[in-house]
Amino acid sequence: MSEQSTTHFGFRDVPVGEKQKLVGEVFTSVASNYDLMNDLMSFGVHRLWKRHFVAVSGVRRGDRVLDLAGGTGDIAALLKPVVGEEGEVIVGDINAAMLNVGRDRLTDRGMVSGLRWTQLNAEALPFPDNSFDAVTMAFGLRNVTDKDKALADIQRVLKPGGRALVLEFSKVQNELFGKLYDFHSFQVLPKLGKLFARDSGSYQYLAESIRKHPDQETLKGMMEHAGFGRVEVRNLSNGIVAIHRAYKL
Repeated sequence: MSEQSTTHFGFRDVPVGEKQKLVGEVFTSVASNYDLMNDLMSFGVHRLWKRHFVAVSGVRRGDRVLDLAGGTGDIAALLKPVVGEEGEVIVGDINAAMLNVGRDRLTDRGMVSGLRWTQLNAEALPFPDNSFDAVTMAFGLRNVTDKDKALADIQRVLKPGGRALVLEFSKVQNELFGKLYDFHSFQVLPKLGKLFARDSGSYQYLAESIRKHPDQETLKGMMEHAGFGRVEVRNLSNGIVAIHRAYKL
């Protein structure tokens, strides 16, 4: 993409070079209220989605896992008991404020050993080829400027046979339910954000970013284009979110 190219920031078109900064401002703003944000967006069900995501990930004891957009530590806290003392979880996030929140939270819980925290850009991962048994990314891919580039780099750092796992808001499958979900997202969520977090704009962006994210089949095709095989899609809560699992063959 050229310097003159544009991309979406929610429903706005912005220069490609500006999106990362704008997304960073959103997540710096909501970092201290991230659990509240997810509770408001998902009616609290995000906790169950994340547990299921890890449960079906296929991650095993001794695995080395990279958790992208994992700054809050939610996925890392679920993965670490699975990989055990023999394994390692590296938490990567582009936003320092989010990393600080997650590191402090897990340290307070006594979860230090076998965890590493790295500020990075998912489009240019600072790891050698064939480094990880699995790469996870929960509720982060939709905020990446160049998703194709990120998926290709995830494929690069995975070991042969390794798994890429993406948990992300997706396209609701039922039309009536979708209308109710839209009403909650655009009419209720920003007001709740203003009331509880004094930040309606960030919550408006987050709702818009969900609608601009590729739907289930489109993302499946993007993963196949990035070189993944055996791409599987599993809808949760009628497609409010979907798990995409793929393998480096």
